Amino acid sequence: MNWLGFQRKESKEIDIPLFPLGGVLFPGGVLSLKVFEQRYLDMTAACMKDKAPFGVCLIASGKEVGESAVPHKVGTLAHIDQADMPQLGILMLTVRGGRRFRIVSTRTRPDGLLRAQVELLAEPARQDVPAAQQGLLPLLHKVAGDLGPEKMPAPHAFDDAAWVGYRLTEIVPVQALAKQKLLELDDPLSRLQILHTYLAQRKLVL
Repeated sequence: MNWLGFQRKESKEIDIPLFPLGGVLFPGGVLSLKVFEQRYLDMTAACMKDKAPFGVCLIASGKEVGESAVPHKVGTLAHIDQADMPQLGILMLTVRGGRRFRIVSTRTRPDGLLRAQVELLAEPARQDVPAAQQGLLPLLHKVAGDLGPEKMPAPHAFDDAAWVGYRLTEIVPVQALAKQKLLELDDPLSRLQILHTYLAQRKLVL
């Protein structure tokens, strides 16, 4: 780990509800969710009332619906941007990814909602995209233009290695577990190196 690339911050623990999913949310990313189970409808209502985030984690075992799934230890805070109920009992959410976190402990409420004590992970200090990975930028510029502001909203930070790595990880056609491993990396430059190797092998970047 490149500790020189990190801001020195004291660790902070908070208690949050968890929403285990079959996909991965990244800091600064946008995710659309369809909420219909009562436990998650109640969770969403409480989060909107308190203006508080919930945690999105990739499922390690179990399913999205039914009994509580076992999540991977590292996830991302989800801040609710928009909420709409097109029909009774179905809530459509748009959330924006915030800080990454690591689960310290979990507990399951009687209604099946999973809550966790989590440690917020240190945010990396901003680093430029290295010259060796500059070939990633034309691809990301094109993808951002194709997706538009709804799926890749401003502000864009094409000069920030962490932001570029997160956005590219969202779009690469790999399994969710591979994206989870990239989320868990603390060093943005290591993430870029892995992405560049993968995309260069497929002749998608120079």
